Amino acid sequence: MKNKWIKKGDKVLVIAGNDNGKVGEVIARREDRIIVQGVNVRKRHTKSRDQNRKSEIVSMEMPIHISNVALCSAEGKKLKLKVKMDKEGNKELVSVEDGKETSHRTLKKSVKS
Repeated sequence: MKNKWIKKGDKVLVIAGNDNGKVGEVIARREDRIIVQGVNVRKRHTKSRDQNRKSEIVSMEMPIHISNVALCSAEGKKLKLKVKMDKEGNKELVSVEDGKETSHRTLKKSVKS
């Protein structure tokens, strides 16, 4: 899977679809679909179930496929990522921008036998 590094709380850039170019934070992830804050917003009509709740129109974010987004930097630029081993032998996710390598996130620590 191409975008397996995307997790909850990451900042992503939408690269395909109606919201192309928008940047948002991942709220939830389930399998190959994610919900991004402020992206793919749809309106739902709710009925009044009892006298206390009124019927209303609610805006909510709907899931989009993970292949339609890419991890991005704080400035909103798309990141290219690769996995490297650090000095202690742990896997580290590294982004490459303008020839500089920047640590994006540490992956699960490898266990040495």
